[in-house]
Amino acid sequence: MFYSIVDLVEQASTQYEGNVAELMIATEFELTGREREEVLRLMTRNLEVMIDSVKLGLNENHSRSGLTGGDAAKLDRYIKSGKTLSDLTVLTAAKNAIAVNEHNAKMGLVCATPTAGSAGCLPAVLTAATQKLGLNRQQQLDFLLTAGAFGLVIANNASISGAEGGCQAEVGSASAMSAAALTLAAGGTPYQASQAVCFVIKNMLGLICDPVAGLVEVPCVKRNAMGASYAFIAADMALAGIESKIPVDEVIDAMYQVGSSLPTAFRETAEGGLAATPTGRRLQKEIFGE
Repeated sequence: MFYSIVDLVEQASTQYEGNVAELMIATEFELTGREREEVLRLMTRNLEVMIDSVKLGLNENHSRSGLTGGDAAKLDRYIKSGKTLSDLTVLTAAKNAIAVNEHNAKMGLVCATPTAGSAGCLPAVLTAATQKLGLNRQQQLDFLLTAGAFGLVIANNASISGAEGGCQAEVGSASAMSAAALTLAAGGTPYQASQAVCFVIKNMLGLICDPVAGLVEVPCVKRNAMGASYAFIAADMALAGIESKIPVDEVIDAMYQVGSSLPTAFRETAEGGLAATPTGRRLQKEIFGE
């Protein structure tokens, strides 16, 4: 069992030849008693749901509220136009993240990683990485197990709840988990993966949770797209050998402190931020009435 990222990196490096996924399987057995075969079976189901949510979310349909829908399809058409400014892999991840969260907003089945509101980041990064790196099924499962290991530390030492720690705790955590798994999938070390976590969380410190009309749609859908994009940049920075001046566990501690200090208006109450703008208030009345 590991209780910090430093513990995670040390145990993976010294006991599992750098394989964080194997460390997570052992930890799962320690925590739940689940044998390896059951862990892989459950994770395979999660993987299948993630892949399906990416595919099913890519359409023109709108959510019941009318706030979201069709943007993944718009980005898909833009990518196919060949006129994009950003890298194809990063844009594919952004598109897939939007697709998953639009699917969620339309009451489709998603895998909460770590929450439904941040469910787009990890599937988006995984599917884009699979296309870029040619990951096989076992490598995709390792990707998810690795993300889970880093997410476990974040959840235990900070938060993955928007109501507790703002969106930094949801999309921030999801993006950090994705960046760590991506770094290792690309051939990086557990230590480099920990640096990718640093870069994401440092960039998202203080990100508030301000859902318009209290629905997990605006600005959540597009934040997932940005979170997926951050994961790729953070992974590349880590793989380049860039290091954080602030140790990773201190960064996670700072995330907890910042989240605890946020006013309640910025913690999923729809009382502040974008939810409190004139347009945000108007949309709430149009959807729910006075």
